Amino acid sequence: MSRNPAISVVIPALNEEHYIAKVLGALREQSFKDFETIVVDGGSNDHTREIAGKYAKVVVQRKRGMSIARNTGANLAKGRIVLFLDADTVPSKDLLRDYNDAFSDCSVVAATGPLEPLEHTSGFVRFAYTIEAVYMTKLSLMLKRPAISSCNFAVRKDAFDRVHGFDEKLLTYEGHDLSGRLRAHGRFVYVSGARVKTSARRVAKWGVRRYVAYRVKNTLRIHLTGKPYSEYDTVR
Repeated sequence: MSRNPAISVVIPALNEEHYIAKVLGALREQSFKDFETIVVDGGSNDHTREIAGKYAKVVVQRKRGMSIARNTGANLAKGRIVLFLDADTVPSKDLLRDYNDAFSDCSVVAATGPLEPLEHTSGFVRFAYTIEAVYMTKLSLMLKRPAISSCNFAVRKDAFDRVHGFDEKLLTYEGHDLSGRLRAHGRFVYVSGARVKTSARRVAKWGVRRYVAYRVKNTLRIHLTGKPYSEYDTVR
C-alpha cells in the first residue's frame, strides 16, 4: 500500500491554457517532492485539460465556481495538508518545503505567504499587492482575525473538513470567510518564504483605479456586514 503524500495541491481551472503549464511546471521543480497535484477543470473548451493531464490528476467539475472546484479537489486530496493555488499563479521553488516546515508545529491550522504580480507592471500595482497581501494579511493575523487569499492558502485537511470547506455560495473573498471559520481550530502563520506570483490580468483589464476601489469596498463590506460582493466577472 502506497503512503499518502504530505501535501495535496488543488488548482481550479477554466480555459487556462495560457497559464496552467506555468504553475504545473513550477510545481515539478519544487525542492520538496512529497506531494500530489489535483487540477479541477470547470468544463474548459480550450486545451487546459490536455496540458494539465501531462503534469497532474485532472478532474472535471461541470458545476462551475471556484469554491465548488476547490472543495471538489480537497475531497479527493490524500495529503494531511491541502494547498490551494490558482491556475494563473506561479509558486516559488521552496514553497512546498516552507509550508511543510510550518505545519510541523501541530498548533498551526493554516498558513499563507506573499503575493506578487506575475507580469511586469507599475510600481504602484506592486505596492498595492504588498499592502494587501503582506501588511494587511499580517495585521489580520496579529489581530486574530485572519483573512487569507484563496490563491495561496495552505490548511490542515482534517480542519478543512471539520468546517466543511469553502462556502460555495460565495464568489468573492471566500478565503476570508474560510479563515474566519478556521480560527477556532488552531494558529494561522505567515510564511515569508512561501511566495507566489499571481497574474495581474484583472488589473490590466479593469484599470488600477477600478481594481483598487473594488478591493477596498469589498474589504469594508466583509468586515462591516460579513457579506462580500456577489458580482465578479470572469477575466481571461
